[in-house]
Amino acid sequence: MSETIHETLRSLLCELGIAIRDAVITQRCELDAVALSTVTGHAGGDTIFAIDRFGEEAILKWFRSHWPNEHPVQIVMEGVEAELCFPEGTALSSTDWKCIIDPIDGTRGIMYDKRSAWALAAIAPQSGDQTMLSEIIAASMTEIPTSRHWRADQFSATRSGNLIASAFDVRAGIAVDCEPPKPSSATHFDHGFSSLVKFFPEGRTLTAQIEERLWDELVGLNRSPSPVIFDDQYICTGGQFHELMTGRDRLIGDLRPLVYRTLDIDFSGLCCHPYDCCTAMLLQKTGVIYEHPLGGFPDAPLDTESGVPWIAYANEILAAQARPVLNKILKQFLV
Repeated sequence: MSETIHETLRSLLCELGIAIRDAVITQRCELDAVALSTVTGHAGGDTIFAIDRFGEEAILKWFRSHWPNEHPVQIVMEGVEAELCFPEGTALSSTDWKCIIDPIDGTRGIMYDKRSAWALAAIAPQSGDQTMLSEIIAASMTEIPTSRHWRADQFSATRSGNLIASAFDVRAGIAVDCEPPKPSSATHFDHGFSSLVKFFPEGRTLTAQIEERLWDELVGLNRSPSPVIFDDQYICTGGQFHELMTGRDRLIGDLRPLVYRTLDIDFSGLCCHPYDCCTAMLLQKTGVIYEHPLGGFPDAPLDTESGVPWIAYANEILAAQARPVLNKILKQFLV
């Protein structure tokens, strides 16, 4: 398939991300945190808050006005359960592409103005229910900054192209220089940020036990007067990816589907879904090692319900140190 088409699709996903970012920034000024955090529904295994509707509305408006007729596409995103195809009126069987979107990844952080959220989008050739994350050919992630935050990053790429980094000054309304992201080149974990996801109470004890064992074997707990492993959880996958890509974190892992299965917990609304990790290709473009905690690529269909466990290391040296230890520990703790 033509790389020219892939590049066109990448550019379109970037434009979509900008439309979402601008819509959220504009509309949130009129509401406080209480209004933004009002629960308006549940869909695709996740809670839908009032602020999420801003992103959804921006997406529908943008696709109606900007998606080219020559690339019929199906849209998959949380909050939309029915088949949604563009140009409007296109039958699902006539679409060439499947686009998975997380309008606002990091709703809980941005609605309280704590931390940036991310508009995530990726696209793959249409294969119906068998369309997989591994088939994505273009992806884009666009930062939705807090009200105190002047700069918004955007990263994008096609499968065969290089990662493209850009930034925008949301105060001045102009593009600004953006250095290509560079993961940490550290050769050890000491005095760096690394964490396993444990945002919610469910499964936190088991995850913490796994994490404590991991660091005890890798760095030796209590061997120094002060801690050498720092934990700073960015409560969204897009934000975690950004921390890894820009050298802030050395290891991040999301074991929730594996932990919940072991504990027999219904994890549909509690874990990473395909729309959360659809931009993983961008991680790999920077050299970050992204894989399933038990080996291989963490593949899943482009849907709104599948759970996706993953682990990412800033570089291969760190991966080589932690991978065998984590694998051994997971086989001990998980069923």
